[in-house]
Amino acid sequence: MVLQTRRALVQDRWPDLVPAAEAQLPYGLVLDGELVVWDVEAGRLSFEALQRRAATRARGALALAARWSAYFVAFGLLQQDGQELLARPYAERRALLENLFSEHALTAPWTLCPMTTDLAQAREWLEPWTDVSGVEGILVKSMSQRYLPGYRGWTKIRRRDTTEAIIGAITGTLTRPQLLVLGRHDQNRRLRAVGRTVPLRPDAARQVAEHLTAATPGHPWEGVRFSATWGSRDVLDTTLIYPVLIAEVSADRAIDHGGVFRHPLRFRRLRDDVSPADVPGFGQGPAAAAG
Repeated sequence: MVLQTRRALVQDRWPDLVPAAEAQLPYGLVLDGELVVWDVEAGRLSFEALQRRAATRARGALALAARWSAYFVAFGLLQQDGQELLARPYAERRALLENLFSEHALTAPWTLCPMTTDLAQAREWLEPWTDVSGVEGILVKSMSQRYLPGYRGWTKIRRRDTTEAIIGAITGTLTRPQLLVLGRHDQNRRLRAVGRTVPLRPDAARQVAEHLTAATPGHPWEGVRFSATWGSRDVLDTTLIYPVLIAEVSADRAIDHGGVFRHPLRFRRLRDDVSPADVPGFGQGPAAAAG
């Protein structure tokens, strides 16, 4: 059994999947899919646990496998009985994948990704299913499309929610802010960073600039460095702001366990009718504030 990402072999980091593959999967099979980890205690998919497992080997991998079980969500069949299927249309490969799960009675950790051609069904999935933390949205594929290695031949539709956060810092200048660094208070009333926006449009930048006030000494983020993008080592050049302005933003459902948005947020407007005390707390994800 070989388990690999686009860049490397990783089966030593997933010791729970190796015996499951040997016991349940036939030889000559190549599946395309995604690994997920379910955090039983939190009752959610955990991207943090997935990262830890992906980075841990040997004895550490066994310990983490016992704590956080991994599941393989299959959404493509690339080879069966040693025969390559890349040139076949998605509809045919999907039918073969469904037959594989049925004929071999595959169960956990193997999961068949749901699929529908019913637009109403897809719309329904986009709402309740994305309430499960870690599920971001749905993918749209052509039924006649062949598999194209290294090419993104599909579209992801993410669910987005409107929510609020406190502006704690900006890039650019007070008169021409470029993007906003946002925060929320934790249970100890400490302001914690939760994400940043995409670059502001000129009209939005002017709106925000009219209300910005540079922070005085004692700002909770003094000395804090913010990464330019999620997982990046590049650091933003920020100016701290007196943390009373509330931004209404549009956010997708990709949220780390601690409450940090993984993808940039979209600024919608300032909320002068909302105070910092009304903003959802750190860890509450995209929960909306009053109003």
